[in-house]
Amino acid sequence: MTSHDMWNHRRAPEFVEGVDLAGWPVEATDGTVGKVDKHSAELDSSYLVVDTGVWVFGKEVLIPAGTITRIELDEQRIYVGLTRVQIENAPEFDRQLHLGDPAYHHGLSTHYGPGGTTA
Repeated sequence: MTSHDMWNHRRAPEFVEGVDLAGWPVEATDGTVGKVDKHSAELDSSYLVVDTGVWVFGKEVLIPAGTITRIELDEQRIYVGLTRVQIENAPEFDRQLHLGDPAYHHGLSTHYGPGGTTA
């Protein structure tokens, strides 16, 4: 997956068409990781902010929308192609950096991308 692809959701109609995903559980490949706090469907900058709750002591992480493998509208659940370890080791979501720092997105692309930080 390229850095560009990581920030765009493959099934854009489900992600974009006015569906409020806030509060929906997020499932990693090996278990639940938290719930969606907020999301964006901006072109080349689509993402989920996931509140991991008590799982990693209330940490919020930004997950690129391109890592979403499916959205189950009926069960209101989102599945991502990431492991719990990848999400646990992700940098904590920084609202200030996210708003305009391309280096922040690049760092996340590197973390979640092939060969990224997982330990």
